[in-house]
Amino acid sequence: MRKTKCHTAKNAITVIEKETMLRFTEEKCFTQAQIQELFLSVNWISGKYPERLFKALMNSSTVLTVWDESRLVALARVLDDSEMLAQIHYVLVHPDYQGKGIGGKMLERIKEKYKRFLYIEVMPEDKKNASFYIRHGFALMENGAAAQICNYGN
Repeated sequence: MRKTKCHTAKNAITVIEKETMLRFTEEKCFTQAQIQELFLSVNWISGKYPERLFKALMNSSTVLTVWDESRLVALARVLDDSEMLAQIHYVLVHPDYQGKGIGGKMLERIKEKYKRFLYIEVMPEDKKNASFYIRHGFALMENGAAAQICNYGN
């Protein structure tokens, strides 16, 4: 078995929650297979590109993961510019662990980490998820609109 090399972010925090015994960490100690399994469990297309997804996460500003012993059960990814903007790009929880408050706890940890930034933004890909973010203190942009280019063929 190959040992996974962990990449620890500057000022990374690892917390084990006493009630659930889940471990929240910013250490990038996941494998490509673990990441792919989590993303595919929620039917996200990113899981079909495991090499690219793994590389993107390893190069992200913050990747907060949640573990139940050795099982990766949730992940949140943030891209930031170090001062002004933190963009929450992924918040996903394995279906077996949904409805237990894990996503909200990840958001609260991210909000705490980035509280000195001028903006913390999120762009839910599905409008039905907007209420989740609103419950955690986010507001819809009055005149904002999301736009993207999908390069799935590349």
